[in-house]
Amino acid sequence: MTAMPSRDADLSDRLAIDCAVETDRIAAALRAQLRGMRRRGLVLGLSGGIDSSVSAALAVRAVGAGNVLGLLMPEADSDPDSLRLGRLVADTLGIETVVEDIGPALGAMGCYERRDTFIRKCVPDYGPGWASKIVIANRLEGEGYNISSLVVQDPQGRQTRLRMPSAVYLGIVAATSMKQRTRKQFEYFHADRLNFAVLGTPNRLEYDQGFFVKNGDGAADVKPIAHLYKTQVYTLAAHLGIPAEIRQRPPTTDTYSLAQTQEEFYFSLPYDRMDLCLYGLNESFAAETVAEAAGLTCEQVERVWADIAAKRKATRYLHMPPLLVAEVDEIRA
Repeated sequence: MTAMPSRDADLSDRLAIDCAVETDRIAAALRAQLRGMRRRGLVLGLSGGIDSSVSAALAVRAVGAGNVLGLLMPEADSDPDSLRLGRLVADTLGIETVVEDIGPALGAMGCYERRDTFIRKCVPDYGPGWASKIVIANRLEGEGYNISSLVVQDPQGRQTRLRMPSAVYLGIVAATSMKQRTRKQFEYFHADRLNFAVLGTPNRLEYDQGFFVKNGDGAADVKPIAHLYKTQVYTLAAHLGIPAEIRQRPPTTDTYSLAQTQEEFYFSLPYDRMDLCLYGLNESFAAETVAEAAGLTCEQVERVWADIAAKRKATRYLHMPPLLVAEVDEIRA
């Protein structure tokens, strides 16, 4: 990472990076990683979001536009803007794209029907014309636990928020995770046919907090921005020429049929304030310092830190490789 300002600098300033130096460092690392894997290019899914756009631009810097393939993978619940903005970044970078509509595959596997069956355990009338999402309690309001709720919207546009039994929550999430895993299958199909590697796109906040599906969007051969806070990803986006419309788009999950921000689904705070809290915790800053920088109270910072610790514990298994009874010494790296 590029050298940070001194510890006496404002906390927000400590997330500053030298974009040119960081771009060159990541591009060099990608080239070295590809040589080590004997792969000649990179495949990634383009969602129209900031992380995949920056990752695509870094891939182009590393291996050239001709050796990068972007996959556009809409499904029944996707925001149409995601496909349009994915194409926009691909055109801006000059990379080839392939559209893989995963909706029919998800339908054939029962993704939507399985999800709706679980929702009907809480809302018996749920069906065609309805929409839904899952939201998390606001951590700053003092909830003792991360309690998720189901939000449904009927065909007349009326929304209702309900508590879910754990079995319903787990069933909805399990069905929805089929989307990320299906997308990853297509990424690896194209990577295998081209002798490319699959590029994952989590930023540090997502990687740290387990905001990904195991063997879904968490699966990849390289993850070039997992060390960068999301604030830094946005800074790189401007440097790399990512279109303003993408840089100004609020981070979304683009997974549920109702529009859903990342903060209402998982983080409780906008990414810039979450970055400050995460950085302050990682670098052992006092809660008072973080509170002043993030516009929070010390009590709120402590709650966010407790939430970060809880998510790290709950999602630790997502980072774990398959466990063996005994090491196989001959294939150790």
